[in-house]
Amino acid sequence: MLYKLSMRFIADLHIHSSYSRATSREMVPEALWKWAQIKGVTVVGTGDFTHPAWLKELSEKTEPAGDGLLKLKKEFEANDVPSSCSANVFFMLSSEISTIYRKNGKTRKVHSIIFVPRVADALHLNLALSKIGNLNADGRPILGLDAKELLRIVLDVCPGALFVPAHAWTPHFSVFGAVSGFDSLEECFEDLTPHINAIETGLSSDPSMNWRLSALDRLTLISNSDAHSPAKMGREANILDTDISFEAITHAVSTGQGFLGTIEFFPEEGKYHYDGHRACGVNLTPDETIRQGYLCPVCGRKVTVGVLHRVNRLADRACGFRPDGAKPFYSLIPLPEVLAETLGTGGASKRVDAEYRRLIHQLGNELRILMDAPLNDIERAGSPLIREAISRIRKGEVHIVPGFDGEYGKIKIFETRERKQLKGQATLF
Repeated sequence: MLYKLSMRFIADLHIHSSYSRATSREMVPEALWKWAQIKGVTVVGTGDFTHPAWLKELSEKTEPAGDGLLKLKKEFEANDVPSSCSANVFFMLSSEISTIYRKNGKTRKVHSIIFVPRVADALHLNLALSKIGNLNADGRPILGLDAKELLRIVLDVCPGALFVPAHAWTPHFSVFGAVSGFDSLEECFEDLTPHINAIETGLSSDPSMNWRLSALDRLTLISNSDAHSPAKMGREANILDTDISFEAITHAVSTGQGFLGTIEFFPEEGKYHYDGHRACGVNLTPDETIRQGYLCPVCGRKVTVGVLHRVNRLADRACGFRPDGAKPFYSLIPLPEVLAETLGTGGASKRVDAEYRRLIHQLGNELRILMDAPLNDIERAGSPLIREAISRIRKGEVHIVPGFDGEYGKIKIFETRERKQLKGQATLF
């Protein structure tokens, strides 16, 4: 049964459960259901279905929605979701797998996301993978297996599954990563490459960077939060106009039909946009890295080559090129960060939390506020400064010190003096 037909909705298809390392204990089905509504996400990847305990918890707390997706059982639904955000939420079985192996004389570390329509499919795939590695050790298991062979196993066990290279440009753990990746999909997946129809761009790159590679033109560029806590959900996501079903979503991701675009970080805010050496506080542009001979100017060790540098190396098009039919994307700053700057306080402060809750109660979910709410409504519910901040984000008028070597970029909407001046003008008015 399909709940709604041909509707615009947002899907965040790559997250992690509480069974993955360095994740919040709140990454459980009932909290994901609640936060999906607060954020404005309709379809959420379950993450980690390869972990037996997580799959068991999913089986106990969710039930089939009748369309290859899952829904939370009524007895686990919270009663404290603001009515302004209340909406249906569906889960799509997903899991990220880390493969580490030698190929073409180099150690490879490639992460991939797998989507399946039924718990039975997940169980069958888990049985096959448990013969290769320990699935109980981590929600994102590490397998000593060629990524191509992982794809082959997935296709054999579940022909209807979707296989997507995860955060494709991350230096250490991705198909194109500077440290352990490949120069092309064909080098990695060989004769199985035609089964790869999408890649996840990751937080440190956006579609415009990927458009510089003609080899990626046939692929759908998807974006997901890779959230390790519920509040990070939706920081990157996909916008679709399809039936809400496994088949419709995977068809849209595979073909681009019904895939409207993505919600993005500003890529400079990602942890690996620029090159550098975090231990020495060295942050370098690609050109600076080349001039330094790829060595840290402080300690002399090799720097971590970031995503922008890697894209520059593999690109066969100039910066700014846009292929015909390229899907749009929308670069946003999470609302708590916006409020922290406008209030002049930390993002985890009680003031930010109180203002966040007040705004979503009045205006609806977070992504609606950031993308669609009329600016006049934002000003009435919040302040002129919040209105101006969101207006600037929508126009891409922000200031960023790019992230590097695992350090998030530092993003500002206002210069310090400017924020004080605008705040003073608003108070005077």
